[in-house]
Amino acid sequence: MRSESAAHSAQCETETPGRCENKSQESRMNRFRTSKFKNTTPKIPKKDDWVSNARGSSLNSLGNQIKSSCSFVAFNTEQTGGGMVGLCSVDPGPDGKWTVMQIPCHADQVTDLDFSPFDDYLLATCSSDETVKLWRLCELGQEQSASAEVSLKSSEGRLELLLFHPTASGLLAVASARGIQVWDTSRDKALAVLEQHADQLQGLTWKEDGSLLASSCKDKNLRIFDPRAQLTAVQSVQGFQTNKDSRVLWVKDDYILATGFNQHRQQEVRLWDSRKLNSSVSSVSLGTSNGTLMPLYDPDSGLLVVSGKGDSVLDCFEVTTSEPFLSQVSHCLSDGSTRGIALVPKHVLNVGCCEVLRVMQLTENFIIPISYQVPRKAGQDFHADLYPDTLGHTPAVTAEEWWQGANKQVDRVSLHPDKRPKGKVQPASAMALPRGKIKEEPSTSSSPLSTPSSSAAPSRSPSSTSGLSSGFLPSPSQSSRAIQSMLGPSSKFRHIQGTVLHRDTHITNLRGMSLTTPGECDGFCANGQRVAVPLAIAGGQIAVLELSQPGKLPDTALPTIQNSVNVADLCWDPFDSHKLVVAGDDAKIRVWMVPEGGLVEMLTEPRCILQGHSEKIYSIKFHPHASGLLVSSSYDTTVRLWDLDTGNEVRKLSGHQDQIFGMAWSPNGKFLATVCKDGKVRLYDPRKSAEPIQASPGPEGHRGGRVVWVCNGQYLLVSGFDCRSERQLYLYSCESLASGAVAIAPTDVSPSTLIPFYDPDTSVVILTGKGDTRVYIFEIMSEAPYFTECSSFHSSEPHKGLCFLTKTECDVRDVEIARAIRLGKTTIEPVAFKVPRVRKEFFQDDVFPETAVWWEPGLTASAWLSGTDAQHRKISLKPKDMTPVSLAPKEAPVRKYLPSSVYLEEKTDEQKKEELLSAMVAKLGNREDPLPQELFEGVDEDEWDD
Repeated sequence: MRSESAAHSAQCETETPGRCENKSQESRMNRFRTSKFKNTTPKIPKKDDWVSNARGSSLNSLGNQIKSSCSFVAFNTEQTGGGMVGLCSVDPGPDGKWTVMQIPCHADQVTDLDFSPFDDYLLATCSSDETVKLWRLCELGQEQSASAEVSLKSSEGRLELLLFHPTASGLLAVASARGIQVWDTSRDKALAVLEQHADQLQGLTWKEDGSLLASSCKDKNLRIFDPRAQLTAVQSVQGFQTNKDSRVLWVKDDYILATGFNQHRQQEVRLWDSRKLNSSVSSVSLGTSNGTLMPLYDPDSGLLVVSGKGDSVLDCFEVTTSEPFLSQVSHCLSDGSTRGIALVPKHVLNVGCCEVLRVMQLTENFIIPISYQVPRKAGQDFHADLYPDTLGHTPAVTAEEWWQGANKQVDRVSLHPDKRPKGKVQPASAMALPRGKIKEEPSTSSSPLSTPSSSAAPSRSPSSTSGLSSGFLPSPSQSSRAIQSMLGPSSKFRHIQGTVLHRDTHITNLRGMSLTTPGECDGFCANGQRVAVPLAIAGGQIAVLELSQPGKLPDTALPTIQNSVNVADLCWDPFDSHKLVVAGDDAKIRVWMVPEGGLVEMLTEPRCILQGHSEKIYSIKFHPHASGLLVSSSYDTTVRLWDLDTGNEVRKLSGHQDQIFGMAWSPNGKFLATVCKDGKVRLYDPRKSAEPIQASPGPEGHRGGRVVWVCNGQYLLVSGFDCRSERQLYLYSCESLASGAVAIAPTDVSPSTLIPFYDPDTSVVILTGKGDTRVYIFEIMSEAPYFTECSSFHSSEPHKGLCFLTKTECDVRDVEIARAIRLGKTTIEPVAFKVPRVRKEFFQDDVFPETAVWWEPGLTASAWLSGTDAQHRKISLKPKDMTPVSLAPKEAPVRKYLPSSVYLEEKTDEQKKEELLSAMVAKLGNREDPLPQELFEGVDEDEWDD
């Protein structure tokens, strides 16, 4: 990233010395001023909390494809011929799901859309059919009107962009291919038709006070218009040096921000002062992606979010009116490629958790709500410094008043929950539209990204609680949350079990394994068909064993691969189960092809040999998406990328000062992370720079290390040693690598490095070292406490390592989430990691989401090197004859004991007295029965002696 402010200094030279000195002093002070937004963190929810069934349009347009009001999110949707708009709510329903529907709007492609800033239910759309339509929306679930409330016809051809006026009701700016029109929606013709641009118009924006319009054009110029004063531009300046797509925004005060491309074809953000438009005051270069940068700006916080179309990166900057002007706040790696982005209005944000922005990212199949939060103690306190008064919903003027020259600002309202207006969001008064159903001012968001306020919870009267005369009965979910908060976080994988499969699946009698492979090597490698094991035999021989042929190996020699030198590392091509790549001590990489059915004779000739490193190679890794793309690290402290199709070196990365312990590709294949003996963790973007783009202090110990990407690429997990040689796990945020580890989890003391395997479907990491008998299992979370330890797996004897297979090898009927191959002293054994569940007759869809088909390539090496990216398709693991457990009928609970109300039932004093007397009588017996002594017989009177 590069910044420049030479133009700002040049402006200062033309001003008076006193004013220049004051500005310089202010700039120096700003350099040391700490921003309250500098630690703003984007939080991407789990996939279950995304808006599904939202197919973003892939058709080309100049708009952002998605817009939001306080009630709805509208977006261009994928539909043959176009003309459809997707609609969903800002927050999910009571069941945590979003309702998504489509409404037909135009006869041709919808090119842009916008919500009125004064009416949440008023949506404007424009189209290739040369019309602008205004729609009165109804609540989701109700039938939407099939006809527009207002339809405006333009005579300038296809319409590209439209924007509601920020202060006046019923006023629209509409852009065609080369012209801009200002419409009063209550009239049948435009108020103003501005001068035609020399080429394709690309961006359009109103100033915050609504007095001026700015545009960007393919002729490389930025133009500023005052529609009420003249139809021609009042100012113009060259914006970018290329004619590629650009966008423009008014930001703070009189500053204009534009996004485009520089002469090096890098994405660029530039800032101008409209009062001195001759040159920009600052610029920032981002990357070499071809995606058009879409900017979003929040005037209250000064935060700017940009994302390129087709990119999965969202960058956040803070914009100021003095140096450094543009300060990067965060770098967010999303899970989907951007087709459009939109800001949710400030009224919807959850101020309780310090949410300062919420971005809705439109992707191919989802809308991802990304919450930007300032890390502060959440609670009842309202952080007024984060939430200045924001623009309200009441227009300042009508369209007619604005056109006559009135300039008024929209009244501001407080975001404090106790001070928010309780009224309704009224529609624009100047528009002759039916009001329809008006929604009340939204309360604190109930989105998964925020915490509902107490006012949003339904009240419960004492009479509604059976068995209690008064009081409040907490729901089961509240009780479970309270218990969980006391006991700490819990993982559904905490009882995971590792099981060695039946002996019939083992390969035994394996002799002569090499015990001298470097610590950077896993010791062996496996795929779904075969296992490759280095042997301690002269010539660097490698045994290749078929998993489909278990049993005892013969005592005689096996057919092997003759590598000719000792093996430093080896790995299978993930996209070709027959291709084995081996790195040797001679600084060469050999590519071997194993014939169908396995080895039947010794292989002596590799398919090709890669040469370039000057010293012994540490490790090799295949790219996760591009076929034939390999990365290697060496004792010469370089990292090199190879195209196996051509056999050529295509990139060389530098920056390491010592031995490279481990490497890992990011899930999207854009970045490469390394951990080094010099105590650094580095992050590279190999297509853009040979130097690291980020670096951070790594583990303190120098015995070894490994690195793997976790949590959808948001974090790096590094296994290493501390200064006391204790094995530890370190978690780093990829957005702020330099800030160090966000969490550390100690394990034990052992000389071998923990080798991690991460399952992205469950976020479970499984770790073990060479010579260990214990396998550690953790669930990794993107929030504190980050690590949740699960049950460990113990083997009866030390193993050489584990190698994990594809998800399709798992037995989902037995809830098996991972399948590994364990290399023992003389055996190769499959190990299944299972989660104990009760209702195994159902498919456990909470444990088995759709999994990525990472064993199929997404693109070629040459395509990736040219800047193209791809994602793996996903498949369901559900067998056809199984029902998801989420759809299974719920079993009625069986009561084992009498309810407490039986024992706690209130009784009167008379009832208690009666029960006591009855009990006493029952104990004494019936009082009418004769006493025992009365039953004894005496003697007759005549028997007595006188």
